[in-house]
Amino acid sequence: MAHIDPDSPVPKYFQLREILLDLIDSNELSIGAAIPSERELCQRFGLSRMTVRQAVDHLVSEGRLHRVPGKGTFVARPKIELALQLTSFSDDMRARGMVPGSRDLDRRVVRASAHLAKELGIQPGEEVHFIERLRTADGEPLSIERAHIPVKLAPGLAEHDLSDKSLYELLESRYGLVMDAGELTIDGGIADPSDADLLKLPRGGAVLLLQRRSFSGGVCAELGVSTYRADRYQLRTMLEMPVRRG
Repeated sequence: MAHIDPDSPVPKYFQLREILLDLIDSNELSIGAAIPSERELCQRFGLSRMTVRQAVDHLVSEGRLHRVPGKGTFVARPKIELALQLTSFSDDMRARGMVPGSRDLDRRVVRASAHLAKELGIQPGEEVHFIERLRTADGEPLSIERAHIPVKLAPGLAEHDLSDKSLYELLESRYGLVMDAGELTIDGGIADPSDADLLKLPRGGAVLLLQRRSFSGGVCAELGVSTYRADRYQLRTMLEMPVRRG
């Protein structure tokens, strides 16, 4: 059994954190399983309650554990890595072995404001499809997508059923719009009450706010504004050292 090394320069709380992570990664503590109580961890590893609590607090803040008041602390479901590439939600979920789904919240045609027209590269007042959908994976709500697509690029789009379907697949098959480039901006935020209810988040729950401009053949074909559950997503990217010039 792993143990705490009192002579190690690594803080004891961090050693315990690593031991618990090893138990989770090896599936000795499976998803949804309760971890030993603070008292049990103190007795098993010869630690103070403050040290144990510090280790557990770190894992809770990292999203590896979650607390249920009055019940205990449990192994959390692993977070989904947010795809930093131009792909549809449906394709992304299928690639992860999950079943994508969607529910229409709002669909209408609006006149482009000056700001929306600038983002889409059209004239103010031009007609734009507005499509708002709740996106799910294996039945769990993960995001709310709000897409803006110029009507002139996809006439009659409102007539097509998008329930549990990929918008990008429809745009490609019906209108020949193949998304081949994009720009993505990510911010952190707090879900407004209506979004929190749809995403099954507590009021004031944290979300990731994404704005994406997608291009087809150099033309901006979509402005997407999406709200993702921050408790179910994480960001990962490769880092490279910049080339030093002598």
